[in-house]
Amino acid sequence: MRPPPKPGFWLVARREWRWILHDHIALILIFGVPLFAWPVLAAVFSHPVIRGLGVVVVDADRSDTSRMFVERVAASPSLSIVERTGDLASAARAIRAGDAIAAVYIPADFERDLKAGRRPQVVAFYNQQFLTAAGVASSGLSDSLAAAVDSAASAARGAPQASRIGSLVAETIVLANPERNYAQFLLRALLPVVLHVVIALAAGYAVGSEFSRRSMRTWLACAGGNPIVALVGKLAPLFAIFFVIMLLVPLILEGLLGISFKGNTPMIVVAAMLLIVGYLALGALMQLLVRDLATGLGLTGLIVSPAFGYVGVGFPILGMNAFALFWGAMLPLRWYMAVLFGQAARGLPLYDSARPFAALATLAALYTLLAFLRLRAIATSTSPTAPEAEPAAAPVPPRGVGGAFVAEWRRVLGIRGAFILLVLAPWVYGLYYPQPFLNQILRKIPIAVVDNDLSELSRSIIQTLDASGAVRVAVQAETLAAARAALDRGDAFAVVGIPPETERDVLKGNTAHIPIYADATYLFIFRSMASGIAVAIDTLSSELAAGGARTDGSLVKAALASRSPAEVLLQPIFNPVGGYASFIVPAAFVLLLQQMLLIGASMLTVVALTQPGGGAFASVLGRGIAHLTIYFPALALYFIVLPRVYGFSTLGHPLQLFALASLFTLATSFMGQAAGAWFKHPETPTLIFLGTSLPQLFVTGFSWPREAMPQLALIAGYIFPSDFAIDGIVRIGQLGASLWEVARDWRGLWALAAVYFVLAVISAFLVKRRRAHA
Repeated sequence: MRPPPKPGFWLVARREWRWILHDHIALILIFGVPLFAWPVLAAVFSHPVIRGLGVVVVDADRSDTSRMFVERVAASPSLSIVERTGDLASAARAIRAGDAIAAVYIPADFERDLKAGRRPQVVAFYNQQFLTAAGVASSGLSDSLAAAVDSAASAARGAPQASRIGSLVAETIVLANPERNYAQFLLRALLPVVLHVVIALAAGYAVGSEFSRRSMRTWLACAGGNPIVALVGKLAPLFAIFFVIMLLVPLILEGLLGISFKGNTPMIVVAAMLLIVGYLALGALMQLLVRDLATGLGLTGLIVSPAFGYVGVGFPILGMNAFALFWGAMLPLRWYMAVLFGQAARGLPLYDSARPFAALATLAALYTLLAFLRLRAIATSTSPTAPEAEPAAAPVPPRGVGGAFVAEWRRVLGIRGAFILLVLAPWVYGLYYPQPFLNQILRKIPIAVVDNDLSELSRSIIQTLDASGAVRVAVQAETLAAARAALDRGDAFAVVGIPPETERDVLKGNTAHIPIYADATYLFIFRSMASGIAVAIDTLSSELAAGGARTDGSLVKAALASRSPAEVLLQPIFNPVGGYASFIVPAAFVLLLQQMLLIGASMLTVVALTQPGGGAFASVLGRGIAHLTIYFPALALYFIVLPRVYGFSTLGHPLQLFALASLFTLATSFMGQAAGAWFKHPETPTLIFLGTSLPQLFVTGFSWPREAMPQLALIAGYIFPSDFAIDGIVRIGQLGASLWEVARDWRGLWALAAVYFVLAVISAFLVKRRRAHA
C-alpha cells in the first residue's frame, strides 16, 4: 500500500497546482484575461504615429493666399480636412459632435491685410478636452501654418523697417524616446499594470477559496501546520506562472512591437520577481484579513484597479498632492515602474535605480510578512474557518416586473457584497480615484541650465526661465555632462544650453538658437516643459525686440511684421488650461460606474436565478429598472456633484446628460445579467471583469484617438456600453453638446441595450429551464 504523501511544501504546491488546472475561473483569470487585454492594447497602439485628425476650415477670405494656407494644413500628415464651412458656429458643432478635433479660421480681408503689413491673424481652435489628440493637432497646426506664413512672407508689402535686433529661438533635442512615441511609452507600462491586477486577484482567489468552497484545515494540514510552508506552497505555483508571463513581456515588446530594451537585464528580472511577490502577498493578505472571498476580492480591486493613476504613468508624480504621493508610495507597482522606465527606457546606471529597487523589495517583504503573521494568527486560533456568512433576506417570489423590481432591491440591501458595490463603492471611488490628478497641471518642472555665454543676456534667460510658472532652474551646471548626469538622476527633466557668443549674435541682428536637451520618456512632462521653456524664451525675445518700448507699440509690431507677416494664434477650447483631471476623470467616472454595475448585476443574477421567480422577460426588465433606481444617486454624484466640486467644465444640459446616462445604466445592467446567468459563483464577475478595465478605457478613443486605431480594436470596444457612453457623456457634460450631436452614441447605447436585453432574457430562460430539469 502506497504511503500517504508527507506534509510539506511540495504537497501544498501540488494541491494548489491541481486546483488551478481544474478550476475554470482560475484558468480564465490567469491566462484568459491577459490574452484578451494584451492583444487589445497592442492593437490599440499598433499605429504609434497619429495621423488624419479631423480639421474644419472656415475660410472667410477665399483668396489665393488663404487657399495656400488651407493647402498647407491639408498637407500635414497628422491632419485631415473633414469639412469646409462658412461660419465658426458650424465648426464648433463639428468639434462638439466629434467630427473634428480642431478648426482653422482665416478672417475676411486676410490677403489684403497681409500685403499691407498689418500682420493679420490666423486662428486655430483645438479641442483640448481630448488631451492626447489635442497635443498632436496643435503641433500639426503650428507647423503647417508656420510654413504657410513663411511661404507668404515674400508677398508682404510695405512693412516698415524697424531697427533690427536678433531673436532667440528654442530648439528641442530629445535624448530619451527621440521618436516621441507615446504608444511605446504606454505599452511598456500598461502590460505590467494589467498583470499586477491579475496577480493580486489570483492570489486572493486562491487563498479566499479556502474559506468557502475549499478547506482551510486541509490546506494547513498539507503544510504540517506550518503557516510559512502553507503560504509559500500555495503561492509558489502562481509565482512560477506569472514569472514566465513576465518574461514574455519584453519578448512581446521587443520582438513583436520593436520597443527596445536599454538597461540592466538582471535588475529588471529581479524587480519583476519582487513585483509578483508583492502582489501575491497583498492579494493573500486582503483575504486573510476579512476571511470572506467576495469582500476580500472587493478590497483587492479597490487597491489595484486605480493603481495606474497613482504610479505616475498617466499624470507625473511630481504634480500629485500629498495623499496621492503617500498612497502611491505604498504600492509596489509605483516603484517597479520607476525601475522599469529607468532601466528599460532610459538605460540608467544601476545606482540611479537603487532607491526605487530598494523600496520595491521593502514593500514585497513587508506584505509577505504581514500575510504570514495573519495566517499564523488564524492557524493558532480555535476556529480556522471563516465566520458564517450573514443570511440573506428570505426571497419573496416576484410576480411581474414590479415583483422583480422589489426582489432586486431586497437582494441589494440584504447581500453585503452587492450593497458595497452598488451603494457604497461609488462614493469611495468618487473621492479616491481622482486624487492623483487634482492638481491638474504641472508647475515648476525642474530643469538644468549650462551657461556658456556668461553675459547679461544669458543671465536674463536664466531669470526668465526661473520666473516661469511651468519650469524652475533647479541645477546650474558647468558642463553638459554634469547637466546630463542630473537629468539621469531625475533632478531635472531638461537641459537648457546657452551657447557661447549668444548675446553677440543677438546684438548683431542674428538669430541665436538655444538648444534644449529633453527627456521625452514621460510625454506629459515633456510637453508641459517644452511649452513652458518655449514661451519663456519667446517672451524674452519679444522684450528684446521692443528695446524698452511697449511690446504692443508700433515699432515692435513693425519688427514682428518684418520677420513674420502673419500671426498664428493657437487657441485651446474646452479644458483650455489643459488640466489632466478635467481630461481623464470624467471618462474614468463612466468606466468606474460600468465596472461596478457590471460586476454587481452579474453577482446578483447568480443569486436571483437560484431563487423562485416569475418569467424571464419580466425578471430581466424589472431588475434592470431596479438597478437604474439604485444607481440614481451615483449618477447624480458622478455627473452633477463631483464635476462641480472638482472644478471641471459643466456645460451640458442635466436632463440630456441624465437621459444618456440612464440608457447607459440599463445597457450595462442587461449586459451584467446576460453574463451573470452563466456564472456559478457570485465572486466570478469580479475575477473576470476587473482585469479588463484598462483595455476598455483605451479602446474608447478617449486617451488614444480612434484615427490611430485599427478597425478590429474599435470593434472590440463596441462590446461594452462604456465605449459609447464615455464619448457621449463627456461631450454633453464637458463640451455642451446636445443629444442630437451625439446621435451616434445614443443609437449605439440603444442597440446594446436591446441586444443585451434579449441575451439576458434568453440566458435566464435557458438557465432556469436547465435547473428545473436537473
